[in-house]
Amino acid sequence: MNVFKYDKLVRDKIPEIIEKSGKKAIIEVLENEAYKKYLDIKLGEELQEYLTADSVDELADLVEVVYAILKYKGIDIKDFETIRNRKAEERGTFDKRLLLKEVIEE
Repeated sequence: MNVFKYDKLVRDKIPEIIEKSGKKAIIEVLENEAYKKYLDIKLGEELQEYLTADSVDELADLVEVVYAILKYKGIDIKDFETIRNRKAEERGTFDKRLLLKEVIEE
């Protein structure tokens, strides 16, 4: 018998997928503080996977974690978009591809 330890946050259907493959998944439902901790860890993991693969699929995984964090914080996606749009209006977007090299203060 092989036992593989993970200790990582997974999508809701992963245990079912594991069971369908003939394996047994041992899971724990996380309480609030632990859930937030593992969401933050997952955000870092997904960011690294995206940076490594430069894949739209990995970017979608990253956004899924962002949505989970928003839900955890009780923030509706529409409200989040309002915040994002306000910041874009106030500070701009990244469309112009500007790289700030220096600021000279006299």
